[in-house]
Amino acid sequence: MDVQNYKDQLLKKRVEILGTGGIKPLQASMENNTRQGDMADQASGNNEVHIQLKEALERIQKGTYGVCRDCGEPIAEPRLNAIPWTRVCIVCKEKQNT
Repeated sequence: MDVQNYKDQLLKKRVEILGTGGIKPLQASMENNTRQGDMADQASGNNEVHIQLKEALERIQKGTYGVCRDCGEPIAEPRLNAIPWTRVCIVCKEKQNT
């Protein structure tokens, strides 16, 4: 697994969220996203992603990045490519949603 690539993706997303105080990315996400919700919902979502980004960067430093928090198994690279800040593998995520 190319951890540096994921680290670069995480840092890029972090800059995107924080770069303009969260306002420009928030407006852009509302314009480009069909998800319903007001600005408070969007801001809350950005805050949650920021927290997850920070945790993912900490996991890279600790050497535990890409390991599912719930089951301890490796997270599939396609899932990490889609959501590089994810904490859980797809199997555990599906269990959470049931």
